[in-house]
Amino acid sequence: MGHTERQRKRQRERRGTGHIGPDERLLPAVVHGAFFLLLGSSFVRFLTRDQGGARTSWVLALYALFCLLYVLGQFLAPAPRPGSAPSPRHLAWLGWVFAVWTVLLALAPSATWCAMPLLFAGLYALPARFAVPLAAVLTALVVASEIRVADGALNPNMIVAPPALAAVATAVLVRSQRQAARQRVLIDDLVRTRRDLAATERRAGVLAERQRLATEIHDTVAQGLSSQQMLLQAAERLWRTDPEAAHAHVLKAAEITSRGLAEARRFVHDLAPADLVEDSLPAALRALAERESGPGLTVEFRLDGDPGALPERTSAALLRIGQGALANVREHAAATRAALTLTCLDDQISLDVADNGRGFVASSPPVSAPGRARGHGLPAMRIRARQSGGTLSVESAPGEGTVVSVAVPFVPVGPGVRDSREELVP
Repeated sequence: MGHTERQRKRQRERRGTGHIGPDERLLPAVVHGAFFLLLGSSFVRFLTRDQGGARTSWVLALYALFCLLYVLGQFLAPAPRPGSAPSPRHLAWLGWVFAVWTVLLALAPSATWCAMPLLFAGLYALPARFAVPLAAVLTALVVASEIRVADGALNPNMIVAPPALAAVATAVLVRSQRQAARQRVLIDDLVRTRRDLAATERRAGVLAERQRLATEIHDTVAQGLSSQQMLLQAAERLWRTDPEAAHAHVLKAAEITSRGLAEARRFVHDLAPADLVEDSLPAALRALAERESGPGLTVEFRLDGDPGALPERTSAALLRIGQGALANVREHAAATRAALTLTCLDDQISLDVADNGRGFVASSPPVSAPGRARGHGLPAMRIRARQSGGTLSVESAPGEGTVVSVAVPFVPVGPGVRDSREELVP
């Protein structure tokens, strides 16, 4: 896009869509109609009352020139749109029309009231600082012409009426111009605000999507790799002293690898947990408890109530939170027992993950190494709960175990019915 085209685009944005509404077409049409009506009336009056003498041919020529200039100006020097600066061509045209009318007025006072369309044309096209002096000059010429042709005693209306009409017309049109200018400023601000809001929403969407992807990777690939590392390290330590236990650890690591591969493929496909493709949330949590159970740690699953058909987002969030909480139990709690409890109420579903491990001070995050914080586990669970419209709480104390609880409100959906809230959750 060239420089000139960019300038034109910016001008279109500042002026709107470029569409001329009915109100913008009405005023010029009325002004043109009034001009030709008054021009015809003054011409007839001249022919019936004022003609005669050598000036008649000059007056007729000036009437024709005046009409021709006015018509040509609409095509060759059109008036600017309201609020836009008049072009030099339009200003030159207005000056020529005003000059011809002044000469015509001097020769034929019948052309006096042709000043009114000129007054409206000037006010409509010129800024107020130019339009008001022009209106004053036109009004003065009209008053002078009326006084010149007056017969008998001077009629006060000849002096008062033209300035009064001109003042009213000037005030109305100047006020209209200022209102239109304020409206254009407001429209420009609105367009700019909408554009900034759209950019902000796009940035927020990008950040939310990044956070969601980070959480998904942490809850699937990262946790699987962490479990494999622990099992393979244990197998290496027991390889010579207890080959059977080492072999069991290797088989467990291979099983986790298979599940991690399935999760990765599902992650690439649509980021939904593989366990929820064919099973319900209770079945997926029960399978999770069975997988996490092993030497040194027993995980139980308990179901209180019937969850029915849950929204996919809610099921996925609760399953991921359960996975993250059990990963923390396995890596940090040194627990021997843990329990997954799914409680279903009419409008809320909650998941509790409790263990009998060493616990920690709930106000401080657990550490995986001296001086090194765990990092992404609890924050990721909190983010998932918040994105689902729920809350997550952690209760723990040193030596008394830990309970991670998440509660999510929901409206049960029927089979095959898509949860409309899914479109609202990033």
